[in-house]
Amino acid sequence: MQIVAISDTHGKHRDVIIPDGDILIHAGDVTRGGTKEQTIEFLEWFVEQKHPHKIFIAGNHDFFFEQADPDEISSIIPDGIIFLNDSSVEINGFKFWGSPITPWFNNWAFNRDRGSEIKQHWDMIPEDTNVLITHGPPFGILDETAYGKHTGCEELLIRVYQVRPKYHIFGHIHEDYGGFTEGETTFINGSVLDDWYELKNQPKILNL
Repeated sequence: MQIVAISDTHGKHRDVIIPDGDILIHAGDVTRGGTKEQTIEFLEWFVEQKHPHKIFIAGNHDFFFEQADPDEISSIIPDGIIFLNDSSVEINGFKFWGSPITPWFNNWAFNRDRGSEIKQHWDMIPEDTNVLITHGPPFGILDETAYGKHTGCEELLIRVYQVRPKYHIFGHIHEDYGGFTEGETTFINGSVLDDWYELKNQPKILNL
């Protein structure tokens, strides 16, 4: 199966040229302001994509998914779209797990304190996960800001080394877009916008 991975479109999804593939994955920040209206507009675009499987998670800008109740969220997600929120799905024998959680900063959506609080979320990642999707990066891997600061999550890095998924797909730090392989895991920062929120990067294509 071929995966097309993107992240951090922030409402500019219609400007992105999406390659064909079997699975389209969006790793969060689907909106700029996190409103219900912006969320619905993204979902209308997302469901139109021709990929047989479409998976997305929320990001720190996507307040609607944190503030709305589960029934309201379910009511706006079209059939054919998989929304992961500290949860998993299996496709053709491969297991995907996704989470919107990021270390706390500036009181954005899905923020958790570093240490034991955020570790509770990463402990939920199943040992047999093949593709891990988180909004934020693990510490020290494609997580460097324009100011030279590494902002990824230490606890997430530990858990990734324990689980050893084939792919870990994330975004969040726009300016560190790219790919990196260490051991059994290929890490992908799929942010398509740069740190000025301008469309700069191409979707990543991965083979599973």
